[in-house]
Amino acid sequence: MGTSRIDALFERDRACRGAGITLDEVTGGRAVARMRVTEEMANAHGIGHGGYVFLLADAAFSYACNSYGPVALAQGAQVTFLAPAQIGDELVAEAVERSRAGRQGVYDVTVRTAKGAVVAEFRGQSTQVAGVPHSG
Repeated sequence: MGTSRIDALFERDRACRGAGITLDEVTGGRAVARMRVTEEMANAHGIGHGGYVFLLADAAFSYACNSYGPVALAQGAQVTFLAPAQIGDELVAEAVERSRAGRQGVYDVTVRTAKGAVVAEFRGQSTQVAGVPHSG
């Protein structure tokens, strides 16, 4: 996955663990995460709830912007849902840094099915927070 710091951060990430999210890769400004859509994640229409798709994208974004060392938090994010996630789909979210200046960063995340169909596009804005340690 990455550095021991990222491994330790992920170990404390209860939301990711609870949703079955795993990290495949974390490098400077980039992260890849995946999650299988379970029946418990279905909305009233019988498809994957958008909140879970957002969670996966947000997780990839979080690890991409925290890949440099200083604590980075989301200051804003938006998502566009392009296709429904089906129960049983394995979703892969790839976060890529678009720009970073000072304490601010902009990251784009594409969520795809394992077969490559785009489910959602997400853009997150991060800010580094001085004086906040990574450890719990």
